[in-house]
Amino acid sequence: MFDDTKLSKEDQKRVDAYLSSGFNSVNRAPFRPLRLLILIWVVVAALGLISWYIGKQAGYL
Repeated sequence: MFDDTKLSKEDQKRVDAYLSSGFNSVNRAPFRPLRLLILIWVVVAALGLISWYIGKQAGYL
């Protein structure tokens, strides 16, 4: 896209060396969407049960 760089060649070499050093790299576990779905379902069900219990105790149900 753009051929003109804003960094000098020496600065670009330093930036490339820093990015390739892996200093800030983090090993992450793979994303598991089914586990997230189950967790969300459990939280929603628990909140529903808590609200049902509160409604039952207050006499609304």
